[in-house]
Amino acid sequence: MSRLIVVSNRVSAPADPAAGSAGGLAMALSAALRKYDGLWFGWSGETVDHFTGDIKWEDRAGVTVALVDLEAQDVDEYYNGYANKTLWPLFHHRVDLTAYERSYGEGYERVNARFAEVLRPQIQPDDIIWIHDYHLIPIARDLRRLGVTNRIGFFLHTPWPARQLLVTLPHHRRLVESLFAYDLIGFQTQEWLDLFRDYVVSEARGDLVGDGGLECFGRTVQAGVYPIGIDVDAFIDARNSPQGNRTYDRMAASSAFRSMMVGVDRLDYSKGLEERMLGYEQFLHDNPDMRGDVFLVQVTPISRDEVDTYQDIRARLDALAGRINGEYADMDWQPIRYLNRSYRRDQLAGIYRAARVCLVTPLRDGMNLVAKEYVAAQNPEDPGVLILSRFAGAAEQMGEALLVNPFSREEVADAIKRALTMPREERVRKWQALMKVVRDTDVAIWRDDFVGDLLNVVITGDGDALFHQDPFHHHSQADAA
Repeated sequence: MSRLIVVSNRVSAPADPAAGSAGGLAMALSAALRKYDGLWFGWSGETVDHFTGDIKWEDRAGVTVALVDLEAQDVDEYYNGYANKTLWPLFHHRVDLTAYERSYGEGYERVNARFAEVLRPQIQPDDIIWIHDYHLIPIARDLRRLGVTNRIGFFLHTPWPARQLLVTLPHHRRLVESLFAYDLIGFQTQEWLDLFRDYVVSEARGDLVGDGGLECFGRTVQAGVYPIGIDVDAFIDARNSPQGNRTYDRMAASSAFRSMMVGVDRLDYSKGLEERMLGYEQFLHDNPDMRGDVFLVQVTPISRDEVDTYQDIRARLDALAGRINGEYADMDWQPIRYLNRSYRRDQLAGIYRAARVCLVTPLRDGMNLVAKEYVAAQNPEDPGVLILSRFAGAAEQMGEALLVNPFSREEVADAIKRALTMPREERVRKWQALMKVVRDTDVAIWRDDFVGDLLNVVITGDGDALFHQDPFHHHSQADAA
């Protein structure tokens, strides 16, 4: 049986899966690595004075983990620079925040080449390799240069940008060409796949071939849609766990007969947090009779605090939450509870279960699994309502949510009122439809579909990646919708 090698910027294989803090993606990939007797390779998160390429080996709950340290300059240019100041804002359509600095691009190329050089001796002839996310786009090209002929797949966890924006990136053609070193490229939605195809056909003068193939830069690759999901049963178990029940009881008691709304987002400008608070403020302004009857718990762990843009948004959110509370709070009621900390998965499940409404309103997002977690946490007899941005990848599947334009504060305010006043029968009907989607796109299905299709790839003598039979039969958009 072939081994599976997973490669990502940071390795999130949990040392103790029973602790309840590991995400569904980490759990699913860990299960796949145990099944295929593989290894998970990535950056350790540590820095050294001089790059050595030495691997630190760990066993995390039966998963072999291979970690490598980077130089401080590598972290500054590759991670803080090109990944987080260039590709992340660009892929989320924030060209106004995108930093195009030559040193960032050089660091990105250097670190990907270093990762490839360290990984190469660990690869056995029958291994299949699965690369994750925008940090590591060129690594397959670098592995090919080192003589690796194994099947290599790539999955993008973010959106893919529109062609008109991608061409603002210096050396954009080189970045896209490096993707053609893969055999299978996975996107989360049909929209992101269509945007990628548009660049290949319109900008790079490539061709669509067969069912899912793209021919360009002298090579044919396969590209498909693989909507990522959550570990549904594990999340329901977390909801029903002692910690999940205890958190639910605490939140229900603290609601004091008020309706609780919740938002859970990493601190990031793509999440629409300012727009969400402004929409909630508009709701309070438009519905004075409902003030005091509802409050928002906004859980926002701090991230990338060393990047200036994130320091700025944190300051603006602190000020905005303070202003809204100052304007509308009463002696026994505060409209917003703004929490800059992380919670365990079982605690989040309890919070979701207690919330009458969940606001998932990113300005642009690859999928957003909070939407699916919220649905999975609900009481089937009396479920809450999901308000979802039409610009989240999840909106392509979750049409029974209240879809909103997060840029319109009036639209968000109207959706909040509708959610809070929605009859129980309608809430149950919507939840049942949404829960079916969550079940049908479970993270294990996503994992097995991608790995199965990668195993199904046949490499021709010319190096083209073709499917042996029936490509993408697991995950058509019709099935996912």
